[in-house]
Amino acid sequence: MKTEALHVLNFKKYDFEQKLYENNLDLPPLNIETLQVNVTLKCNQACLHCHVDSSPKRTEQMSKETIDKCLEILVKHPQIINLDLTGGAPELNPNFDYFVTEAKKLGKHILVRHNLTVTIDGDPTTKESKFYLPKFYADNNVEVISSLPYYQEYFTDKQRGKGVFQKSIESLKMLNDVGYGNENTELKLDLVYNPVGAFLPACQQDLEKDFKKELWEKYQIKFNNLYTITNMPIHRFKEQLERLGTYDEYMEKLVNAFNPSAAKGVMCRSLLSVSYDGKIFDCDFNQMLNLQIYDNEPLTVFNFSYEKLQKRKIIFDSHCFGCTAGAGSSCGGAISE
Repeated sequence: MKTEALHVLNFKKYDFEQKLYENNLDLPPLNIETLQVNVTLKCNQACLHCHVDSSPKRTEQMSKETIDKCLEILVKHPQIINLDLTGGAPELNPNFDYFVTEAKKLGKHILVRHNLTVTIDGDPTTKESKFYLPKFYADNNVEVISSLPYYQEYFTDKQRGKGVFQKSIESLKMLNDVGYGNENTELKLDLVYNPVGAFLPACQQDLEKDFKKELWEKYQIKFNNLYTITNMPIHRFKEQLERLGTYDEYMEKLVNAFNPSAAKGVMCRSLLSVSYDGKIFDCDFNQMLNLQIYDNEPLTVFNFSYEKLQKRKIIFDSHCFGCTAGAGSSCGGAISE
């Protein structure tokens, strides 16, 4: 009775923990398999839906000292098998290539959240060319995960900016040319779809079939998997919803679509997120909301404790409804059917 009373007293609008309580769910960490590292907030694009608020004007970069600390963690903890590099456009960190090649020496599986157009645009500040990236990725057997909002130019450019679709197609062809997306190689090329607007993604399997058919028939482009990701109601997308007066409508849509099965598989149960300055978070979204993990003190890569992090209580908030709506959403796409 005391527990029930506590939950009633603590009720708030879009209360994710209340929803877990109502569904008799407890979501402690399961393991730490992936270290997801945001190495820069700088990007050659400034997308409308970007929860990171990245743009060419951002200057935040992870230092080589912090990168070396992340590598040290990977050495000490072989159970962390994946290094997931993100940004911004992670390739715009001057130590990006070093991070990849050193992690590869450790035998880690490396994933890069690659926006495709950075290969064509290069560095918006230094004008440094990035045309070498496809071969660099292939040489290091990097799994490339790239956002492509749609297989039609209009919808992609509407979300990401004029000219993005054609640049993305050019970059995808370059990746295919070095073996990505080919069933006869180990080079994995995955695409990410997120809706243009305040909608839940359609069925991941059906969309994958459509994307593969359209991209092959029109552009002779191959890829391995399509991941669907829900637009998270934070930062730019939240501001857009509030301007349109549809924030509450979108949140209600997420809450009403809560899926207990998807909740059990949320990525924060097997992943840690590291910010450019070395702070540790439960996920990339928590990082953007500055919901840092504490254990008597703020946890960073410089006081990293696998034991403490494995025993931590994951920080949940209203945006977590985005990961648990419908089929669920994670950095690896839908969580359940």
